[in-house]
Amino acid sequence: MASGPAIGLLELQSIARGVTVADALVKRAAVQLVLNRPVSPGKHLVLCSGEVGDVEEAMLTGRAQAGSSLCDELLLTQVHDEVLDVLRRKTKPPLSEDLSIGILETLSASSTLRGADAACKAAEVRIHELRLCDGLGGKGFAILIGEQDMVEAALSTVERLLTPGLLLSVELIARPHPDLLLSL
Repeated sequence: MASGPAIGLLELQSIARGVTVADALVKRAAVQLVLNRPVSPGKHLVLCSGEVGDVEEAMLTGRAQAGSSLCDELLLTQVHDEVLDVLRRKTKPPLSEDLSIGILETLSASSTLRGADAACKAAEVRIHELRLCDGLGGKGFAILIGEQDMVEAALSTVERLLTPGLLLSVELIARPHPDLLLSL
């Protein structure tokens, strides 16, 4: 279970080092491990959650333990509840034809989390799915749902926030077909 209001992500080039980093994080501060797993292409993600000071302290320890294996990191303080909820969730909620879908595709786990958080803070949207590098060659994506104007506002915010080198694509589906909804 993710707790908040902060999350910290470390992406490492070494799976073995990633496991030792995860151990160091939880030994150093009162944080919960939300993710601790290898991802493609042969990297390792460690994501922790907790109070801001605890996550900051854990991240300092994690960075030191990671050394030259660290390839990306993210600290989000005051993370939106929707991001924490999707990290906790075991199953995806059903989708409705009445809501629009926004798809955010990025080139890293960190940028996906940053974009999803910003989208939820900018507009009344929910995160239907959040994938961080799992079988995606290091990319990440989020599927946002909500009223069309809200999804448009959320995607616009993401486009302004993320640099072109990290943001691969945003897409809007205003009236998704029922068959598409079943496949998501």
